[in-house]
Amino acid sequence: MKLFKLDASKLLLALIILIFFLGIFFAVYAFRSNPLEEALSTNRVVNILYVIEDDKVPLSAYVLMYNPPTNRAAIWHIPGQIGQRIARTNRVDRIDSIYDSSRIGNFQSEVERLLGIDINFSMVITKENLVSIVDLLEGVEIFIPSAVSYRNDDTLILFPSGMTVLDGDKAGIYATYSLPYEDDELKTFRRQRFFLSFLSRQIQMNDSLKNKDVSKLYSSFFRSNMNRRTTRLLFEEFVNIDIGRTNILSVAGDLREVSGQMLIIPLHDGNIVKDVVRQTMAALTRDIDDYRERRLTVEILNGTAITGRASRTAEILRSFGYDVVAVGNAERNDYESTVIIHRSGDESLVKDFGDSIRCTNIRREFDDEIADTQSRDAKANITLIIGRNFDGRYVTGN
Repeated sequence: MKLFKLDASKLLLALIILIFFLGIFFAVYAFRSNPLEEALSTNRVVNILYVIEDDKVPLSAYVLMYNPPTNRAAIWHIPGQIGQRIARTNRVDRIDSIYDSSRIGNFQSEVERLLGIDINFSMVITKENLVSIVDLLEGVEIFIPSAVSYRNDDTLILFPSGMTVLDGDKAGIYATYSLPYEDDELKTFRRQRFFLSFLSRQIQMNDSLKNKDVSKLYSSFFRSNMNRRTTRLLFEEFVNIDIGRTNILSVAGDLREVSGQMLIIPLHDGNIVKDVVRQTMAALTRDIDDYRERRLTVEILNGTAITGRASRTAEILRSFGYDVVAVGNAERNDYESTVIIHRSGDESLVKDFGDSIRCTNIRREFDDEIADTQSRDAKANITLIIGRNFDGRYVTGN
């Protein structure tokens, strides 16, 4: 009997200790910080990784950067062809080479290393579930510049030109198809436009998505590390995104052959990408009233023989908030020095623009020294002519 009492007292003590620690655990769980809720009360950017996959292979990956206090967002496209030294294998390979459909953590870690940020949440959508989501959203509107008619195995790919509303089945095909005559740049652009339209439709359907039953159904169509409460809160925040000012940026680099495969190697060991990401996140946190650079319109002309230099620079400047209205080639491709030609009366704004790329070679439009800038009839406040001293991010000499 004494032994029983002793055991009972020990059991009671153990139970009290267990309840105590469980109380602490649940208290910590209940009051632990939520990145999205923190961002609602502080000037912080929330980063969300989206992956659209087909047959357990990632077709598109994007990082949505959203700052709730300013309602501003930016999107980074992560090409699967990006080459990076993978942490697990310690060798250079495609960034999507370690993608595991059931465990996205390793892929997410590599994207974090690439961009130099922490990613708070992830959302994985299969092609089949994308069909269901678009039907739930009652279609996605998208502009198709040229009609498409092609038979791929048993699938007929048929899209008219012009503004079109895609139902679920059509959206699933549009977001994932590949054509033998379609180059990678055009395919990437098409998928980026679809993703932006997809987000835009979520914003339009926000009131429906906030419904408890609809939200529950919607959440069942993707895999995420967000709980249901955070998901609903995110839907409520989506309606505030200024989608018209949301740019899609893409990690750029040089195409090189590595171990028998063509990889996009980020410029300057990836430091330019990280720098642009930092600038992008800083721009998202600025108060709109102080966002002075939006008053400038920019034309970018490639004065070098490096293909794509102007379009890549446009992505960088758009991430800083500049309104790039035209991209093209200069009349010659042997410019040694990068030059900024301006028509703005605000010298301080022009200097700020120059500082963003470390360019001090700034001239007025009708300076005698400027002969063939191809900019006399330009409508932009600023024409940037890229020279050989531009390394893809900064001017290295003036």
